[in-house]
Amino acid sequence: MTAASICKVCEDPLVVEVEDEDGENASPQTVPDDLELACGCHFHWQCLLDQSSDVAISLKCPSCQSSLAENRAGPSVTNSFLPSPPGVSILTRYTNEGGIQEGLDILPAITEEAYLEANPDARPARAFHVMCGEGDVDGIVDLLRDIDQENGEGTGLSAAQLLRYQDPLANMKSGLHLAIEQEREEVVWLLLWVASPLRTDAFPGSLREIAQAMGLQRPVTPPSDDIRALQDDQGRVAEAIAAEREGPWVTLLQANVLHPGSS
Repeated sequence: MTAASICKVCEDPLVVEVEDEDGENASPQTVPDDLELACGCHFHWQCLLDQSSDVAISLKCPSCQSSLAENRAGPSVTNSFLPSPPGVSILTRYTNEGGIQEGLDILPAITEEAYLEANPDARPARAFHVMCGEGDVDGIVDLLRDIDQENGEGTGLSAAQLLRYQDPLANMKSGLHLAIEQEREEVVWLLLWVASPLRTDAFPGSLREIAQAMGLQRPVTPPSDDIRALQDDQGRVAEAIAAEREGPWVTLLQANVLHPGSS
């Protein structure tokens, strides 16, 4: 077995087992899982992610210590957790079940994993932001309920903290910013219901009925906790994002629904 055919971390072959779809008695099935860095070192995807904290800071191969940072044209991924020079990337060649991906930039994934290792309480918040962007209203409601139950044990973020979480890996955007960017109007109304002092009669009647059926209570929210007042790293509140897109948000803008502090 050659050095290029084993992982530099675990020293196992560069494959992973997958669930057998042909029956319990069939031989185990394996597929490639080979992440090759520019220095020529090979890793399983997860094995390299497990080294994220060191790689994100040093930008070096965890095996041979070669520099991995490359500069290329185009926008860089900016964040306030581990900012990198403009245009920096870590380009790799990844072979897996889906084929070969040439020039795959793994720096965003490495940075995210390093952040979550340092801030484990942020994992549900990151999941919450994915749901906001995808329009998963039921998922958001279930997550908020789970958070409330877990907080009875005194662990993790509170529901209020989750709702107002701003992602340092995504320009300090809130869930409301993301929902507006992705045109998820139902999520926008839901977030305003649970995290703003907007008067109840400003909400669509159908949403009021659904929220009440779900047992979602309006908060006693001081102006300082209004989700609409949160600013991204460019100083933009969610209302400003909506104004840039206009289209689906014209009615809400005209009614001052998204204006911080309005009721």
